Amino acid sequence: LTHATNESDIQRALLSTGTEHLQNAQVRNLSGGEFQRVLLARAVINKPELLVLDEPVQGVDFNGEIALYRLIEKIRTELNCGIILISHDLHVVMSNTDRVICLNGHVCCSGSPEAVALAPEFRSLFGERAANELAFYRHNHDHEHLPDRTVRRLNESKLHPHADFGREAAEDKDLKRHA
Repeated sequence: LTHATNESDIQRALLSTGTEHLQNAQVRNLSGGEFQRVLLARAVINKPELLVLDEPVQGVDFNGEIALYRLIEKIRTELNCGIILISHDLHVVMSNTDRVICLNGHVCCSGSPEAVALAPEFRSLFGERAANELAFYRHNHDHEHLPDRTVRRLNESKLHPHADFGREAAEDKDLKRHA
């Protein structure tokens, strides 16, 4: 982060995170989601090969979490960089990652999400329900919620899996209300 940046790199990073309108905003006036997006812009400004993100959706509402996880996936794809994501959100970890490392003061288990969910250490730590139900549910979202509270349908090439909190019915109801 000590590398000097030029204005075009700054603009590219802000555009990539949808925060160009916040370039001159005071940090204290940002929402949780805006703050996290600005932090992501700062992190990608020098096109890193590896991003380490510690609880990147902290302070963000449910719809903002979905949008941030999509943004992280977009950044991973566009920069072709690795991402180490630290999270307590089991539903996201187990449904959207290639490799999981489960920590509880030490490495309890690691591997693919499927292998971790079968590991006795994981089952002991989180219970059978988490291992059997939460771990493998993958939900494809066919729309996104925009800041002006409207809903935009996504085409198939833009769909990314994300976990569902059991709110699919609420989202469908929300979609109908906004349609």
